Amino acid sequence: MARQILHEKPKDTKKTLRLLWQYMKRRSGILAAVAVLAVLSALANVYGTYLLKPLINDYILPGDVAGLIKMLLWMGVMYLAGVGASYGYTQLMVRCAQGVVSDLRKDLFQKVQSLPLRYFDGTTHGEMMSRFTNDMDTVSEGLNNSFATLIQNLVIFIGTIVVLMAMNLTLSLIVICSLAVMFLFLRYSTKKSHCYFKRQQRYLGALNGFIEESIQGQKVIKVFNYEEENLQEFSAHNAALREAATSAVTFGGFVVPTVVSISYVNYALTTCLGAFFAISGRIDLGTLASYLVYVRQTAMPLNQLSQQFNFILAALSGAERIFALMEEPPETDEGTVTLVNVRSGEDGTLAECPERTGQWAWKRPAEFGPAIIPLRGDMRFHDVVFGYEKGVTILNHISLYAEPGQKIAFVGSTGAGKTTIANLIDRFYDVNEGAVTYDGIDVRDIKKNDLRRSIAAVLQDTHLFTGTIADNIRYGNPAATQEEVVAAARLANAHFFISRLPEGYDTVLTGDGANLSQGQRQLIAIARAAVADPPVLILDEATSSVDSHTEKLIETGMDHLMEGRTVFVIAHRLSTVRNAQAILVLEHGEILERGTHEELVAQKCRYYQLYTGQFELA
Repeated sequence: MARQILHEKPKDTKKTLRLLWQYMKRRSGILAAVAVLAVLSALANVYGTYLLKPLINDYILPGDVAGLIKMLLWMGVMYLAGVGASYGYTQLMVRCAQGVVSDLRKDLFQKVQSLPLRYFDGTTHGEMMSRFTNDMDTVSEGLNNSFATLIQNLVIFIGTIVVLMAMNLTLSLIVICSLAVMFLFLRYSTKKSHCYFKRQQRYLGALNGFIEESIQGQKVIKVFNYEEENLQEFSAHNAALREAATSAVTFGGFVVPTVVSISYVNYALTTCLGAFFAISGRIDLGTLASYLVYVRQTAMPLNQLSQQFNFILAALSGAERIFALMEEPPETDEGTVTLVNVRSGEDGTLAECPERTGQWAWKRPAEFGPAIIPLRGDMRFHDVVFGYEKGVTILNHISLYAEPGQKIAFVGSTGAGKTTIANLIDRFYDVNEGAVTYDGIDVRDIKKNDLRRSIAAVLQDTHLFTGTIADNIRYGNPAATQEEVVAAARLANAHFFISRLPEGYDTVLTGDGANLSQGQRQLIAIARAAVADPPVLILDEATSSVDSHTEKLIETGMDHLMEGRTVFVIAHRLSTVRNAQAILVLEHGEILERGTHEELVAQKCRYYQLYTGQFELA
């Protein structure tokens, strides 16, 4: 009897099958070979059992030893052929299934990278990861186990019923009635057990979530001596799972003996009636022996078919969720302006060139004006209105400018719109009203990849990837040489601590750089931005979670990095923005004040209150 497969039924089976077939048909030749081998394996099984009839009637009963040996050899050849066919289709199906899953996984990953950030705002990481793990596994398992096995067992089942009816129609009525009872019971038990196993899965998910949360929060648990209370809560989850699992397994364990009992009753009735038929001469001994073997094996393909339908439904359900993610609208990009390397001529004109020169320009179609526009780093917001959701405005008619080489700082309470401004500069989101221009070009007219190549960001939550320190720095410029990586680290004030590590720049980072301090991780992020050598830089509260000594190191690194660039600084500590050419105070999506540190202090308004501690940033 099949094990239970937990799944939801696919909502649109035809559509899912059509989409899945697009991947399978790339290997249609292999699938055809699998189908042929599965049919051959099934026919060898059915025909091998049928050979018992002539074996007994024509050779054993007459005592023909020579003929018996030949028949046994022939039966051996048939069964070996069946085994060979089974081995062949198994190996081919594994290769085909893994190829399909590999293509699916690649396309899914490519799709995820094309999705806009807005999609990730409303989707949990766990939900997305389940598409790459659980759903891919069910598709893989379904393809591995179902396609060929379904064909084989269907041929065995149909072939067996046909041969049984051809041998003796009267005895076959008993078999058909028994199979009908067995089928109805399997159908009932599948529906019933699904409810039990679904409840077990729900409690299992709750327990796994609690364990994961407890492991991640061990430091907090120990600080507050919460071990005993945590154990009690775990015990409650564990007890609920135990009761649900007991009910599920108990019912599941009842199904197999029932099916076996029906099979035994079928076999016993057929044997008794067949014996009377043999005595009365209505059936010969060879036919009866072959017939009884067929009867014993009729339940097996039915059970297997029931199992395969479970696998198929689970695979289709997983595939449907994968394809639903693949059909999500990708991040749109209608920009035509590109970023190119340029070289200055003797007359000062810029000409595009293939090699990296340290000079960039915007290249746009000639029909829109000058083809080459120097990249200067002039960034402006023109009466911008923006909200992440309809009816909720985050930025309310914001107008600001940052001239080339200026350092612009944003201060304000949490939710004032500081990070949102940075998101609009990088075009992670598009404005609802107004425009953002970059060197006089609407950022919506610039290709997103080119726009983002000209901007680097150092964020508060630094993310480092598994790999060496050099690889993580080189993330800002994959073509950077080792000398450029070291130069960027020196610029960021990170070279000192990196060189003191046992493996230096070849030190492997894992777990998001967990083997480094927060300050060291931040310095690597600054080096990563430095190696990109961008004309525009965004610093989003890059020093908010480090100590004062590390903050000074980071600020020194950032000061080096900011030289000659247009810089946007989102600050929580006002000490980091005192040397900004312009400080913008934001509250509720509006700019309250703009000026230098000295000018804003002299005005004695909101910035003055923040600076003197009369009003604290929330």
